[in-house]
Amino acid sequence: MSGAPIDLWRMEPMTLAAIVLMALATYACRGGGYWLFRQISPSPLIRAILAYIPGTLFVSFVVPALVHGGLQPTVGAVATLLTMIYLRNLALAIGVGVLAAWGVWLLR
Repeated sequence: MSGAPIDLWRMEPMTLAAIVLMALATYACRGGGYWLFRQISPSPLIRAILAYIPGTLFVSFVVPALVHGGLQPTVGAVATLLTMIYLRNLALAIGVGVLAAWGVWLLR
């Protein structure tokens, strides 16, 4: 690094284009799903299968991080889970989990 201050308001045109195109692709995927479900009527079996997808996607992201992440993500996940079980407050559980993970990071 040259030591010069970074101007956060300046952005390379290709970087800006990539961000805009990713945002458009995300919107198209979400909007396309809503449009598709207005056009067709899925069977009860398909609706039941689709109801489980968000949970399975969540698990597919969290489990590898817990398996390979070491102590910090494990402590954060356990703190989040225990807070959610006992207090049933999602925002508080996320905050407690983040603080617990930061605590482990600061103690290292």
